[in-house]
Amino acid sequence: LFREKAIPYVIAENKKDLVKTDFLPAEDRSVRTSAVTGEGIRELKERIAHIGQKEGPKEKPIAADLVQPLDPVVLVIPIDASAPKGRLILPQAQTLRELLDRKCLVSCCTTDCLPAMLQSLAKAPDLVITDSQAFRTVHAQLPIGSRLTSFSVLFAAYKGDAPFFAESARKIAALPRDAHILIAEACTHKPLREDIGRVKLPRLLKKKLGEGIAVTVTAGHDFPEDLAPYDLVIHCGACMFNRAYVMSRVAACRCAHVPMTNYGMAIAALLGILDDVVIPGVD
Repeated sequence: LFREKAIPYVIAENKKDLVKTDFLPAEDRSVRTSAVTGEGIRELKERIAHIGQKEGPKEKPIAADLVQPLDPVVLVIPIDASAPKGRLILPQAQTLRELLDRKCLVSCCTTDCLPAMLQSLAKAPDLVITDSQAFRTVHAQLPIGSRLTSFSVLFAAYKGDAPFFAESARKIAALPRDAHILIAEACTHKPLREDIGRVKLPRLLKKKLGEGIAVTVTAGHDFPEDLAPYDLVIHCGACMFNRAYVMSRVAACRCAHVPMTNYGMAIAALLGILDDVVIPGVD
């Protein structure tokens, strides 16, 4: 199963102190150990470190591949009822830090201050990164020559399979008018009045596909094993999950022949601006 899912692994064959017969490990990924005597523990740690470096997941950039040092970048960060008090949410903070490490010239503003921000800049930004919920507003104000994306779209590539997500997002308009759509959230926050997964996204879907669609929302690890009843899965940015876990959900959708996309790409597709959005790893 580990080989099938391309998961690096090491087998610890414990209780070596109780086995007097000298025999070879079951396979070359096995290390014979004893928790009592400590024999083999150092070798096990070294083997874990070696396999982790050789086969473990490689850190992917969030937005650094899209820009060069000294490029002006604008982050549009709505401060609304869903924004946590006194801090930025994780995707915003991680993206900001990576751009600063890339030596970009980063400016941040709220959605309503975007016109003033653009007017204050000496040149148009090379890249504008917005919250997906503000796609429509920001897209309408995007300067000529500036590229547009969102935190959710960036995290789709950072944590998941961006080409598969983009391909699936383009299938939304062709879904049947009685489609059953699964919206999967990574975190288990208390739903707000204008919650994106439970309110705003279903509203956009029904406006596009009609009131006959069914929408099911799951949160945390409550992801259905049987995906056959669904015509589409829309996942959040998955900032609370690691890439391996998100890719396991992608694999499950592929196996069930169910298209899967994420919040940002779904919103862009529903607004008709997906082709204007920069998606890392997608031409």
